[in-house]
Amino acid sequence: MFMKSFFKYVLATVTGIVISFILLVVVGLIIIGGMISSMTADKAATVADNSLLHIDLRHQITERTIPDPFEELDVPGFTTTKSFGLNDILKGIEGAKDDDRIKGIYLDLSAVSASFATLQEIRDALLDFKSSGKFIVAYSEGYTQRAYYLASTANKIYVNPEGTVDFRGLASQTPFIKGTLDKLGIEMQVVKVGTFKSAVEPFILDRMSDANREQVTSFLGSIYNHFIDQVGASRHLTADSLRTIADGFLVKTADDAVTYGLADGKRYKDELLAELKDSLAIDQDKDLNAVALTKYKPSVPSNRASVRDRIAVVYAVGEIGPGEGGDDMIGSERISRELRKVRRDDKVKGVVFRINSPGGSALASDVIWREVDLLRKEKPVIVSMGDVAASGGYYIAAAADSIFAQPNTITGSIGVFGVIPNMQGLMNDKLGITFDEVKTGKYADFLSNVDRPLTADERNILQMEVNRIYDTFIQRVADGRHLSKGQVDSIGQGRVWSGEQALANGLVDRLGSLDDAIAAAARKAGLEDYRLVTYPAIKNPLESLLGGSTDRISVWFAKRELGEQYAYYEQVKNTLRQRGIQARLPYAFDIH
Repeated sequence: MFMKSFFKYVLATVTGIVISFILLVVVGLIIIGGMISSMTADKAATVADNSLLHIDLRHQITERTIPDPFEELDVPGFTTTKSFGLNDILKGIEGAKDDDRIKGIYLDLSAVSASFATLQEIRDALLDFKSSGKFIVAYSEGYTQRAYYLASTANKIYVNPEGTVDFRGLASQTPFIKGTLDKLGIEMQVVKVGTFKSAVEPFILDRMSDANREQVTSFLGSIYNHFIDQVGASRHLTADSLRTIADGFLVKTADDAVTYGLADGKRYKDELLAELKDSLAIDQDKDLNAVALTKYKPSVPSNRASVRDRIAVVYAVGEIGPGEGGDDMIGSERISRELRKVRRDDKVKGVVFRINSPGGSALASDVIWREVDLLRKEKPVIVSMGDVAASGGYYIAAAADSIFAQPNTITGSIGVFGVIPNMQGLMNDKLGITFDEVKTGKYADFLSNVDRPLTADERNILQMEVNRIYDTFIQRVADGRHLSKGQVDSIGQGRVWSGEQALANGLVDRLGSLDDAIAAAARKAGLEDYRLVTYPAIKNPLESLLGGSTDRISVWFAKRELGEQYAYYEQVKNTLRQRGIQARLPYAFDIH
């Protein structure tokens, strides 16, 4: 017995040493990569005269470019997914508009992963670039509908002769897991407020409820109408003709795309390059001068550093929860602290609160709301909504002076819910595990045990708490939007709206971009000359790594192994870490 234990501990020790060594090597390589990245990050690519700006959006598009040492790590057998911030994409396009060295843009749209509100920001920037008289050429072997939304801004759209343009209309699909839970013997016990608060439906139904189908049909139709109108205006096609093309699935080949006016011609890559050289009067035996958007650094006026007055842009990105959060999760402590900073900074004269969030913890949302309300009493606060600012994401926006959204932003979802799993069937019947306990009071084990159903009294307590939080939520919105609680309740009930619909029902004030919101904040603050400052501060790659190396490494490996399926893993993980009453979107929307 002694020898058996001895060898077991020796084996465990050796295994631990090997794993630690491997992790140490990986972390060491990452730190070196981060140091190299930090040293080279500010080096801009050389831009020659008579150049093209090459825009390739196959990267993951985030709100801001967050330096990531993992992107610089080159380990055989491992690949990384690079990310690029919307802020730098827009800055690059704007800079290229006034850069005499850049004559046009080459849109390389092999893959585009952003949602429609983010694409709207990029699309608007491309149209503004075109207003300078410079040209845009789009090319792809096959356009997705998201890619085509951007491509439609181009002077010329070319497609590979064997490729096509996907133009079939928009769809949104939801997975329902009630059948799986039933097989496992797990019952999800739901308390909620809101006819349309469908966050819980995947747990308790096997298809959409009538109310949920109504709201999805409504906001998806609104986004599709805007998509059709924008594409039609750029391509000089009527909305009816575009709907006919989509409804009949008339575009299946590159020839179809040209026939119906979605593309201007078919080209192989070499033919495209030859045409671009002709456009720039470059000899065919010479190379094109092109600079990648990811490497392009527009020149910044040198006198900006001397400007004292500032407009602060505070970014809140991800699900809302307590604590510090991170680059892709809104921690109530961290964001509240940043809002206090700008409130106390005399140089900051106005604030733009950029929100891209499906919501989360109702309590954490209220903590952030409080800081926004205090800030608004001292300085102008303008909210700029990204792809989504719904439920808790709308909660934290409600106290602002004004709210800007894109027509295809997902917002609203003013509702509250709680879900308590009852795993008695799984534990008792499937696994043969039973529990017994001693308690000192009737409610001593309330919410701590998941091996039994809620009693009628416990469910009533939860329902009253959900009702109370919903009442607070609609009061916050009513006060911020100068509406009655009855009016808010009528457009609340958990219902999701597009930005265009939210403008009509009073939940937002203007349709516009982040730049529009910044301009509005400056006007309200009475500023003509100002500097932009952003919060929270972006850490350099090494600081970011050392601040949470274990989590970053685990995420890096998970993304590497799961690829596109990582999003589903992340949804499950976020669901499991939910605590308390939630104010969040029904589920993750993926419109395609």
